[in-house]
Amino acid sequence: MTSTTGPAPVQRMDDWVGSPLSTVHRQVSQPHPIPIEQYPDGLTYVIELELPGIDPARDLEVSVQTGVLSVRAERREENPVRHDSEFRYGTFARHVALPLGSNTRNVTAAYHNGILTVRVGMETEYQAPPQAIPVETV
Repeated sequence: MTSTTGPAPVQRMDDWVGSPLSTVHRQVSQPHPIPIEQYPDGLTYVIELELPGIDPARDLEVSVQTGVLSVRAERREENPVRHDSEFRYGTFARHVALPLGSNTRNVTAAYHNGILTVRVGMETEYQAPPQAIPVETV
């Protein structure tokens, strides 16, 4: 019987590539996620998406359908010859379910300093989702 001490060895190369400690980045066809912040602001619901380094006129698509906001962007690598880069290039995408009461005919979007701000009008003031109530067994 063999026993080992210390951390378990990496099972597959795929487990290591893409880990935060790896400098090797796997090329995948899936879009990168876009970091967001979202919050109610009176009769407006605000979604802010972090998209630095893009040209919004050329590389950004924003749409809304059936209560879902969709954002797709592409960051192009202008100088592909680099020794080391931790920047992410390629396609970025995010789909955000809008809260009940959203007026999808009243949506605006603005891009400033790498942040896309989308404002969605609300039919009524946004209310937080219901809170779960624990049920005791008697």
